Amino acid sequence: MSNYVVGQELAPHNFTINRELLVGYANASGDQNPIHQDEAFAKSVGLENVIAHGMFTMALAGRYVSAIAGSGTVKEFSARFLKPVVVPAGLDVELIVSGKVLEILDSAIKIEITAMCGDIKVLGMSKAVVKVK
Repeated sequence: MSNYVVGQELAPHNFTINRELLVGYANASGDQNPIHQDEAFAKSVGLENVIAHGMFTMALAGRYVSAIAGSGTVKEFSARFLKPVVVPAGLDVELIVSGKVLEILDSAIKIEITAMCGDIKVLGMSKAVVKVK
């Protein structure tokens, strides 16, 4: 526990998202909503382009939290979707997830999570409680 202090910025992690990953996630999750794969359809409903699944975005943030926990346990994890991750054809988009220690608990730390795609904050009110060893 002594490795963490309140206010400590945790190292960020970059996740690359592209259309191929969206197709794989759609197939694995069963979420075949065309806004995640069909550019013409996405634009027809007012979106800028194809967007990543919200739960995929949150899963990547959860992966970041799990890496912090290491051999410990993720006790809580929550987030609110603010903006979609736009994924143009033929491009890799970077989702940068970072954290800050908000509180030191008995055997855990409370972390504020930030998820950014470019200059856009895509998750809000994102927090996790991680039991660390």
